Amino acid sequence: MSQIEIKNLHVKIEGKEILKGVDLTIKQGEIHAIMGPNGTGKSTLAYTLMGHPAYEVTQGEVKFKGKDLLKLGADERSRLGVFLAFQYPVAIPGVTVANFLRSALNARRKAENKDDKGVSIPEFRKLLKEKMDLLKMNHDVAGRYLNDGFSGGEKKRAEILQLATLRPEIAILDETDSGLDIDALRIVSDGVNALTGPDLGVLVITHYQRLLNYIKPDFVHIMLDGRIVESGGPDLALHLEDQGYDWVREKYEDTVSA
Repeated sequence: MSQIEIKNLHVKIEGKEILKGVDLTIKQGEIHAIMGPNGTGKSTLAYTLMGHPAYEVTQGEVKFKGKDLLKLGADERSRLGVFLAFQYPVAIPGVTVANFLRSALNARRKAENKDDKGVSIPEFRKLLKEKMDLLKMNHDVAGRYLNDGFSGGEKKRAEILQLATLRPEIAILDETDSGLDIDALRIVSDGVNALTGPDLGVLVITHYQRLLNYIKPDFVHIMLDGRIVESGGPDLALHLEDQGYDWVREKYEDTVSA
């Protein structure tokens, strides 16, 4: 069973320290949720794990499948089995959804077996159709340029389509609920739930309890000032929904600026 192990992770961006000692382990088959106020470091953690070059790791380590993840490029991390669904997916005009996904899938297969000749077009079309039906997506999306002219809901479904197609071992969902109406949220959540199981570990980053009404976490963590300060079960998210973050700030007021 694969797991991603984060130990004492410190990260700076543009000279400012954002993460100040994050410890977290996510195993295949587990769903973790990280909640916290704006600016506390949740997205910084996601981008750091995926290898964004603007984020400077100054201390700590991240291990995955026996490798030092921090020494690998973003493409190597992806081929190894780590996936990030972006909060704000970018458009790539000129590259269709189908071509993008087939290229990404073949790169992953090639990394696992250098002699792999890649997925055939008929086989890939069948796979893509199955995954799009799972997410209740129109099949004509496959021929559109990736995220070009997509609505917010279409972009998020396209991210989950990538997750379904690539089948990573650890998936990070960075505020996937951002900008979604209730119907799109339900469809995207149903897609994530259909993919979860013993082979997939998930880290859900969100501000709101509403996403966790659909994607049920095993563990909930509260991040404050670049640290995980509280961890618990699903009831912790309900407590946050009811009480807000003031009690967390009061409890840790002596340590958040230390």
